Amino acid sequence: MRKNQTNSQFVAVASIAAELSAVMDVAKEISLAAANAKAIAFRAGEKAKGFQPITDFINELAKDTIELVNEINQHAMQLYQLTVDEYRMTEAHNKFELAAKYAKGAQYEQSLNAPRLKAQQNMQDCLRQFNAHIAQLLDQLGEVMHPARAARVIAANSRIEASQAGEYLQSLQAVAESVDNAAQVIHDNVQRCRSALSFITITE
Repeated sequence: MRKNQTNSQFVAVASIAAELSAVMDVAKEISLAAANAKAIAFRAGEKAKGFQPITDFINELAKDTIELVNEINQHAMQLYQLTVDEYRMTEAHNKFELAAKYAKGAQYEQSLNAPRLKAQQNMQDCLRQFNAHIAQLLDQLGEVMHPARAARVIAANSRIEASQAGEYLQSLQAVAESVDNAAQVIHDNVQRCRSALSFITITE
C-alpha cells in the first residue's frame, strides 16, 4: 500500500472518531431533553397528556443511538489497529522484496521466498479484515440514520401536541425544536463519517 493511502486511512479513522464523539454528545442531549420534557408534561397535567408518551419515545431513541455509537466506536478502533498492522506488514513485505532484488544470483537467494510469501499473506489478510470492517461500519452508520429520522418525525408530532399545552406551549415547543436540531446534527455527522470512509480505497 502506498504511504499516502495509509495516511488517508489514519485521517479517515480519526475523523470518524471525532464525528462519533459529537454524535454521542448530541444523543445525550436528546436524552436530557426527554427528561426535561417529561417534567414539563407532568406539571402541565391534562394539557400535555398527549406529550407524555412522546417523551418516552425520545428517551428510547437517545438510548438506541448511544448503543449504536458505542458499537461503531469499537469498529473504528479496530480499523485504526488494522491500519497500524497493515502498515507494518506492508513495510516488512517491501523490505523482503528489496532484499530479494539485491539477492538475485546469491547463494541463499531461495531462503527469502518463504518469508516473502508470509509477509505478503499477512499484508493481504490485514487488507481483507480492513475491508470487512469498512463494510460493517457502513452498515452500522446506516442504522444510526434510522433513529435520527424517527426523532425528526417525533419532533414534528411533539410540536402538534405542544400546541395544546396552553401556557406550557413554548417550553414544550423548545423541547421539540431541540430534538429536531439534534436529529439533524446526528444526520450530518453520520454523513461526514460516510464521506470519510469513501476516501479510503483498499486494493490487494
